[in-house]
Amino acid sequence: MWIMIAGPYRSGGGGPEQYARRSRVLNDAAVAVFEKGHVPVIGVNMALPVIEAAGAARYEEFMMPISLALAERCDAVLRLGGASAGADVEVERIRSRGGTVYSRVADVPEQR
Repeated sequence: MWIMIAGPYRSGGGGPEQYARRSRVLNDAAVAVFEKGHVPVIGVNMALPVIEAAGAARYEEFMMPISLALAERCDAVLRLGGASAGADVEVERIRSRGGTVYSRVADVPEQR
């Protein structure tokens, strides 16, 4: 399965150090999902290089449209804890198409 890893990135404010910590949490979960035999995808990881090329002032223009386009292609989502309006929208996008929502890495099944 393609499983989106959704959770806080910029929610709650902060700066580069907080964003890096939150990114690490997303990527650590992606490693665990990959080790279970799935393809992990993170909207932030896809959007940030595009935003960097376009300019940081265009963050809002690119972040959610890219993340949601990616969510449209995922079979499931792993929603990590913490407040995040963007992650909640990703979850609803996947859920509305009949995708599975996991709340813990342990709940993600092994791919055979």
